[in-house]
Amino acid sequence: MKKFLVTLSFVAFAFSISFAQSQKFAYVDSDYILNKIPTYKAAQDQLDQISADWQKEIEVIYADIDKMYKNFQAEKVLLTEDLKTKRENEIIAKEKEAKDLQKKRFGKDGDLFKKRQELVKPIQDDVFNAVKQIATEGGYAVIFDTAGSLTMLYTDAKFDKSDDVLKKLGFKN
Repeated sequence: MKKFLVTLSFVAFAFSISFAQSQKFAYVDSDYILNKIPTYKAAQDQLDQISADWQKEIEVIYADIDKMYKNFQAEKVLLTEDLKTKRENEIIAKEKEAKDLQKKRFGKDGDLFKKRQELVKPIQDDVFNAVKQIATEGGYAVIFDTAGSLTMLYTDAKFDKSDDVLKKLGFKN
C-alpha cells in the first residue's frame, strides 16, 4: 500500500509538472495600452473637466453655507428665538442640499460613475476583447495585467502582449 501511494504521488507530481509546462502565459500593461488610445485620453480629459465643474458647483454651495453661518453668528444676539431657529434650519437645509448634491455627483453609482461607464467602459471592453482574441489565437492559458496590484518580480519582454493588443485595436505602438 505504501508503494502504491508513493507511486501515485510521483505520477501526480509528474503530471502536474508536465501540465504546468504546457501552459502558456503572457502579460499586458493595461495602463500603457489605454494611454496609447486617443479616445481614452479624450474621455479621461472630459471626465476630469466634468468632475472639476461639479466640484466647483459644490464648493459654491459650501461657501454660501459658510457665509450664512457667519451672518447668523454676527446677528444671533439681535434675533428672536423663532428667527434663530429659522436661520439654523435654513443652514441645516443648505448643508443637506450640498451633501445630497455631492453624493449625487460623486457617490457610489453617482453621475461621475455613470459618465465614466458611458465614456470609458466601451474602450475597456474593446481592450478586453482584443486581449481575449490574442489569448485564444496564441493559446495562452493566462494573460496577466501588470498595471494592477499584481506584483511580477521578473518579466521577459517577449511575453508582453501590450503592443499586440494595440495592433488588434488598430493603433500603432
